[in-house]
Amino acid sequence: MDVLREAFVWLNDPLNWTGPDGILALTAEHLTMSLVAVLLAALVALPIGVWFGHRQVGGTATVVVANATRALPTLALLLIFATTGIGFGNRPTVIAAAIFAIPPILSNTYTGLLDVDPAARDAARGIGMSGPGSLLRVELPLALPLVGAGLRTSTIQVIATVPLAALVGGGGLGVIINNGFALQRYGEVLAGGLLVAALCLVAEGVLAGAQRLLTPAPIRARAAAQRASAG
Repeated sequence: MDVLREAFVWLNDPLNWTGPDGILALTAEHLTMSLVAVLLAALVALPIGVWFGHRQVGGTATVVVANATRALPTLALLLIFATTGIGFGNRPTVIAAAIFAIPPILSNTYTGLLDVDPAARDAARGIGMSGPGSLLRVELPLALPLVGAGLRTSTIQVIATVPLAALVGGGGLGVIINNGFALQRYGEVLAGGLLVAALCLVAEGVLAGAQRLLTPAPIRARAAAQRASAG
């Protein structure tokens, strides 16, 4: 209870919210690192997943690469980067988080394209669509729910991982947690953890809403019907 009270007091101190090391500045830095990491992961994973899924090849390779990348410990990557030219700070954290974010995007994109109803592909070809036309106008819209789920999963994982930046001299909300441990102020540690958790929940809500808006209405209606029949 003492730790909870200390966390509540710390979060309600206006001085902790402002300044270069305040909550607002650290949150902005945290979100920037997370956004860059997810964008880097998407630039790598989305084209590969779309290509293999559209061609319906490379399933084994996709699974192996995704699982191998998922098995890499992020903290170990940070320590390895610290011994190379990448060095310390935010840059190695962004690179490590991007590597960590690739598997869900790659797997979901590949699976989403692979699971497109063959009848939809045949219909697209039947009306004279080219391969790229079918991909852009038929397959990707149908695969969007799974692709979006992969991006959401990766984003939340990255936001929850970026606090490790503080261990290698980086910024973000992990600084609050790291400072709390260093000074044995465990209320501050808890406050930092709560801020990271809150940021993850807000991001999840925003991304879920965006995914719903971008998913075509017929696909949303079919998914709702499937959930109703399953229930």
